Amino acid sequence: QVQLVESGGGSVQPGDALRLSCVASGFTGFSLDHYTIGWFRQAPGREREGISSISKTSSRAVYADSVQSRFTISRDNAEKTVYLQMNSLKPEDTAIYYCAAVWSARASDTFLSESDYRFWGQGTQVTVSS
Repeated sequence: QVQLVESGGGSVQPGDALRLSCVASGFTGFSLDHYTIGWFRQAPGREREGISSISKTSSRAVYADSVQSRFTISRDNAEKTVYLQMNSLKPEDTAIYYCAAVWSARASDTFLSESDYRFWGQGTQVTVSS
């Protein structure tokens, strides 16, 4: 059973930056380099939204419009870790952030829909406030 653990959240001021990490473990058979990874977030009173996804080979990354040009997703398969660099944070970025994983056949697969993912982390809180 693949396990995902997020870290790096915290309380920051508008304009600050944070880097979230998602460490994967528990692989039996295929390692992280066979999985597409996504980052999601859920703000209070709102549905969980997909904000970024990276293909298993890092050949493709996609972003939601709300974070495009401010957030960058990356991965280090050898370290079994996926990152989300978040710059120019805004109060509306306040949410619990989750990473998710799904085994993917194609090198370029990316997904921003919850239903496409099989494994989920427990989340890390990000609060942006002055």
